[in-house]
Amino acid sequence: MKSTDAQFPIAEKQPTKLEKHGDVRIDNYFWMRLTDAQKNAIVKDEQTQKVVDYLEAENAYFDKVTAYTKKFQEDLFLEMKNRIKEDDSSVPYKDNGYYYITRYEIGKQYPIYSRKKDHLEAPEKILFDVNEHAEGFEYFQLGGLNVSPNNKLAVFATDTVSRRQYFLRIKNLETGEIYKDIIENTSGGSVWANDNKTFFYTKKNPETLRSEKIFRHVLGTSATEDVEIYHEKDLTFSTYVTKTKSDEYIIIGSQSTHSSESQFLDANNPTGEFKVIQKREKELEYDISQYKEHFYILTNKDGATNFKLMKTPISNPSKENWVDVIPHREETLLEDFSIFKEYLVLEERTNGLNKIRIKRWDEKEDYYLPFNEETYSAGVFGNPEFDTDVIRYSYNSFTTPSSVIDFNMKDQSKDIKKEQAVLGGKFKKENYTSKRVWVTARDGKKVAISLVYHKDTQLNKDTPLLQYAYGSYGHTVSDSFSTTRLSLLDRGFVFALAHIRGSQYLGREWYEDGKMFHKKNTFTDFVDCSKYLIDNSYTSAKHLYAMGGSAGGLLMGAVVNMNPELYNGVIAAVPFVDVVSTMLDDSIPLTTGEYDEWGNPNNKDSYEYIKSYSPYDQVGAHEYPNMLIITGYHDSQVQYWEPAKWVAKLRELKTDTNLLMLHTNMDSGHGGASGRFEALKETAEEFTFLLALENKLDL
Repeated sequence: MKSTDAQFPIAEKQPTKLEKHGDVRIDNYFWMRLTDAQKNAIVKDEQTQKVVDYLEAENAYFDKVTAYTKKFQEDLFLEMKNRIKEDDSSVPYKDNGYYYITRYEIGKQYPIYSRKKDHLEAPEKILFDVNEHAEGFEYFQLGGLNVSPNNKLAVFATDTVSRRQYFLRIKNLETGEIYKDIIENTSGGSVWANDNKTFFYTKKNPETLRSEKIFRHVLGTSATEDVEIYHEKDLTFSTYVTKTKSDEYIIIGSQSTHSSESQFLDANNPTGEFKVIQKREKELEYDISQYKEHFYILTNKDGATNFKLMKTPISNPSKENWVDVIPHREETLLEDFSIFKEYLVLEERTNGLNKIRIKRWDEKEDYYLPFNEETYSAGVFGNPEFDTDVIRYSYNSFTTPSSVIDFNMKDQSKDIKKEQAVLGGKFKKENYTSKRVWVTARDGKKVAISLVYHKDTQLNKDTPLLQYAYGSYGHTVSDSFSTTRLSLLDRGFVFALAHIRGSQYLGREWYEDGKMFHKKNTFTDFVDCSKYLIDNSYTSAKHLYAMGGSAGGLLMGAVVNMNPELYNGVIAAVPFVDVVSTMLDDSIPLTTGEYDEWGNPNNKDSYEYIKSYSPYDQVGAHEYPNMLIITGYHDSQVQYWEPAKWVAKLRELKTDTNLLMLHTNMDSGHGGASGRFEALKETAEEFTFLLALENKLDL
């Protein structure tokens, strides 16, 4: 990017002594942490004002440095926006006699939810026009839309702060009336009992935001009279409530990283007592569905590392009665399953690739859907109907726009209901190339990288390449299509998705080998992928860029401490970088539930291991790449002060003159802006940072 005389802000140093296990850390920027009460106060106290002033000073610096790119940012935003079909709508799906549709109108930021009774030619009934609800709010999210069994009422959830603390309200779908009762501080979900007047929901701890209590609400009564049904007291667990596809049972689930527990209740008897299926045990995970007189269970029981499917009688469901339906397989991860009247549908992953398997209950047929590309993403939709021969699934790849497909399991025919439109007239699938390469990591493990680029892009040491990864919580980032990414590919960039350890790309062991005391494998895998791309002339260090968000932002922080010389630029979005301090503070949202992912630093061995890679603690006096760090003031997942402190410490210690910019969205949280077009503006900022470093703003 161009040189500028803009002066970056220097954060005040207020040394705070932090001691644990006899180890003393001095945190000069601990003062940046504010409580929710301080952030939300109408009148700011002195500390709050100081923090806000610092964040706004960093934003002002960002604006000054990038001022010359603003016209390009706007053009890039319009370029990406113009690829989107603004008056778009979803493929209708049928549930309980109604077809449900989500659609957008030209120029509007938010969706419109509607339905049609019995058939698609019926008149449209708008349930929620989110654009109307969002008026007057900088951030707005509507979710948790849940229609009663008699189709007359809907519970819906709203968040206007981006803290994921949802308000629940009830709308009469016949009259349009929204009832006055508001239930605060929920997870957003709800479950109706079959009496059409009772529903269950999850409350969050107001401080830690852990989903910890299940309540029962009865229409016509005040929310203050709601009955607490269940309290999850184990701080390492969270709880939720759901319903079986058959609508016969309500399920309360409790879950931690390595253990789970479920209780069930007849949905016709909402005031009854829940019954535990199997008490929680360490290292025993299970998730249930129901078919006829059995519960079907996705579980790792008996050392089934990649999970297997079992069943147990509802009358006596404890694990002693579980029997195999789909046995464990060493080479295949069983990710999910769906139950239909005549069919069992399995979602599997083998050698990193999604598989969809169709199996008749009478065992007359058992086959896989054919997918031919080398890298792709496929997944089964919710499919609420039970008695049907048709399943709906999605398919896309790096070069193939997303399609929604109805597949007839009986005659094996398929009907492509919709293919994502890419407007603007320039996109042609055949103009892009994708492939997968395998990298030998330093410990001998094979790590896959999925690549996509324009067919005219020459791969050599001068080729700009963006390497992306996440690598935590067992979350596997799919090789999926992106209309926004085309703006990079069309300007000569290669996009590389590294399937590093910490995901489940190569099965559950791939995750286990990238967490706790193996977490550094995540970082070294990413670095080894970078070195492979450089050594094999896909790019060079002068043109290699890295990007990750949240736990992927931790990845970015770790690799720039380990091997800063490999990258010309790095984007870290909502980065989890102050790992030691956060994991020692159980008042911060999500901390206690994360112990099985990162370790509990109250234990000395975990403390020492986490500290050895924690990006904030490992910032050193050396050169760093050009860096753009992005955060949200109201982030409930990774608090804004982590990236703010990190930037302040980097400014203090780094020895180079490369760019370091912090941009804080003062109105949003972990997911960024809520409107579909506002989110594109953030993407345009990120891409402009990369393109400016490559001097490609004139293309």
